[in-house]
Amino acid sequence: METILQSLQQSADPSIRYKVRTAVLGEDPESPTLRALREEIRTSPRVQTLLAGRLPGGRLPYHPYQKWRGAHWVLSLLADLGYPPGDETLHPLREQVFAWLLSPARLRKIPTLQGRVRHCASLEGNALYSQLALGIADERAGELAARLVRWQWPDGGWNCDKRPEAQHSSFMESLIPLRGLGLYARQSGDPAALAAVERAAEFFLDHHLYLRHSTGQPIHPASLALHYPCYWHYDILFGLTVMAATGCLAAPRCRPAIDRLEALRLPGGGFPAARRYYCVTPGQAPNASPVDWGPTGAAHPNPFVTARALSVLAAAGRLETSRLPG
Repeated sequence: METILQSLQQSADPSIRYKVRTAVLGEDPESPTLRALREEIRTSPRVQTLLAGRLPGGRLPYHPYQKWRGAHWVLSLLADLGYPPGDETLHPLREQVFAWLLSPARLRKIPTLQGRVRHCASLEGNALYSQLALGIADERAGELAARLVRWQWPDGGWNCDKRPEAQHSSFMESLIPLRGLGLYARQSGDPAALAAVERAAEFFLDHHLYLRHSTGQPIHPASLALHYPCYWHYDILFGLTVMAATGCLAAPRCRPAIDRLEALRLPGGGFPAARRYYCVTPGQAPNASPVDWGPTGAAHPNPFVTARALSVLAAAGRLETSRLPG
């Protein structure tokens, strides 16, 4: 364990070092040293590559949802990397996202069947989370949160399945709204958002984060295949990360998922990115990412996945952090 932590703390990517020092080793993110480290994230190669395509006015020359270069995804990735908050140069990207998500024409196309809104709520969830985490949210974030509250299904989640017979929420479409609403509720204290967060968390806890009611088996093999970035795709590590942020990680119903996560640890102490949902190719091919997010494969540790997994295990009390090297 000491070897993998030392490796992560020596990473060339400041985001990895920041995540380990704050979420695994428990260092104060407001200390001068950690604030300086976070500033390094702003000028890191991955961040600069993500932002390199901006036009003179600060916008990106793509549809906000274009994978994985549009403003929607770039803001989401910056938030996940720990980009320092309050950067006004990101406002043009925020405006691109709002012009798209809050378009009246778009809203009119969202269907309601059998009393349930059939919509990819992960879109609003990602936008809400990233703008709050990046410190660039304004009053319009409240509209995103209100929509998520209104669109929540009776079982506590969300789903974009347009089949009238679909009555069960989707893990993929529910986790990110929970993440966004959770941060909004913590920052605003809004009672409707707090209630929606409790219901959404219960949806995941009721499934022990990855098990079907009908069979007791994993909802999908991909739920056990860790990956980074997550984009909108679900796995148990992403689920546990959101549970930790929501304050639910100590719930007994999280233990099976934590046990499964621990079982995925490699002999050297790291965790693999068993799958990926991007490719690194020149140009703008489908699913093309402007940056590489580290090695993929069941036998190779990925630093982003490892940092996130160790953060979850530390929060769950499964690491003796007092004995870890600082």
